[in-house]
Amino acid sequence: MKKVYASLLLVVVNLMAFAQEKKTDIDVNINKHADTTNWYASPWLWVLGAAVFIILLVALTSGGSRRSGSGEKVTVTKTVRRDAI
Repeated sequence: MKKVYASLLLVVVNLMAFAQEKKTDIDVNINKHADTTNWYASPWLWVLGAAVFIILLVALTSGGSRRSGSGEKVTVTKTVRRDAI
């Protein structure tokens, strides 16, 4: 029974594939002004943004190591005393 359903499904998919329209060649130019470009199309802007991101990332991750390198040490000593019963 599974083979019948699988072959029926393959026939339906094959019919849907052949029912597609033929490709037509349509050229749509949405660029009204050819001399203007988008701001995100400039590679130097992406390089500048990546550099700023890396500088911020390094500044935020190295901020914790500066605080611990102040030269102060904290030593904790624990003493355990047990009562004899």
